[in-house]
Amino acid sequence: MWTILKTILVTLLTLEARGVVKKYHPHIVAVTGSVGKTSTKDAIYAVLAAGAYVRRSEKSFNSEVGLPLTILGVPNAWKNPLGWVQNLLDGFFLLLFNARYPKWLVLEVGADRPGDVKRVAVWLPVDVVVITRLPEMPVHVEYFDSPGDVVEEKASLISSLKQDGTLVLYGDDENVENLRGRAQGKRVITFGLSKNADVRAESVSVCLGEDGEPVGMEGRVVWGETSEPFAVKGSVGTHALQPFLAAAAVGKALGRNLVEAVRALGAYEAPPGRMRLVPGLKETLIIDDTYNSSPAAAEAALETLKHLPVKGRRIAVLGDMLELGRHSVEEHRKAGALAAKTCDILFTVGFRARDMAEGALDAGMSDSSIFQHEDARRAGKELEAMLTPGDIVLIKGSQSVRMEKTVEEVMAEPERAAELLVRQDPEWKKR
Repeated sequence: MWTILKTILVTLLTLEARGVVKKYHPHIVAVTGSVGKTSTKDAIYAVLAAGAYVRRSEKSFNSEVGLPLTILGVPNAWKNPLGWVQNLLDGFFLLLFNARYPKWLVLEVGADRPGDVKRVAVWLPVDVVVITRLPEMPVHVEYFDSPGDVVEEKASLISSLKQDGTLVLYGDDENVENLRGRAQGKRVITFGLSKNADVRAESVSVCLGEDGEPVGMEGRVVWGETSEPFAVKGSVGTHALQPFLAAAAVGKALGRNLVEAVRALGAYEAPPGRMRLVPGLKETLIIDDTYNSSPAAAEAALETLKHLPVKGRRIAVLGDMLELGRHSVEEHRKAGALAAKTCDILFTVGFRARDMAEGALDAGMSDSSIFQHEDARRAGKELEAMLTPGDIVLIKGSQSVRMEKTVEEVMAEPERAAELLVRQDPEWKKR
């Protein structure tokens, strides 16, 4: 019954959203990719909100339901029928009467199943399309015939560009760079760390606090002949710079100068669960990357852990990577093998993550350094007992594994969980 009702709701909400876009003519930035969409969306919002009325997708509202909800400016009613009726009435009000409406929409467009992006691209007129990383083994590949089909699905968003629109591409990813030819004469701007990127970061280093622990990153943003120093607070990892650079590239596309864009990004912080630095118990530091996981994202997080200065031990707590289908065993083993070369202690959480433990053992990690769990909170309780001052702990896993529960067990200020951690809404807390 809920499936039928959901289909009807999505149809009605989408019709209202299409009508609202036609009536109010907002400028639209649409973000897709397999890694970093939400962080990129939030960074772009920071640049645009400095000078206009802007609305962005809330949290990770990127689905067939989330997009019309953002356009209509209404909340997710979950399974509350009266809430959905109210949402439909609010959408009808926007169509029937003139209301104050955002000048810009910053929308996150996801692809859980084949056709998700294509259905949106048919009706959404976009001024700037931003494509983040498209790794060889993307998340959600389980529901596609091949990883290449995921790339094709995401790339279909390019067809939504207006004639005078701009395509912003992550230039360090060959799969993304190869999409340049689909712009059909439209303007293309690239971002990344490579020297060929139009907007790039140089001289990047980790910022250390008074106690010698990482507190963020700094460097210079370069476009053309100009450059500007920047600092990213509260998160680490070169992949955590991608949203910052993507937002600067959007600023460039819209005629902002570099100083304005970087100044606007000064207030940007990575969303919860995205390589966020969280103080841990016993004078430890947590790298909270618990929003979601995929092979590429896990690899990037482990590489970051490997290169951070540390007084104690490097500990990785890795949960299942879901929606990999037939690729699951191989990809979990690869992640485990990389963890063996990266950290001193490995915790795995979940049934599939057992293959990480096997991969770590095969790569030479001692059995005494590997701890396997099925439950994220129990893993956190055992981890707490093992922590010693100076340890740095990376915690990461797919959404359904709920690795934020592990963080909650070992964070120094659990009373700030609602502020610092992902999935703290009442609906999530019930699960």
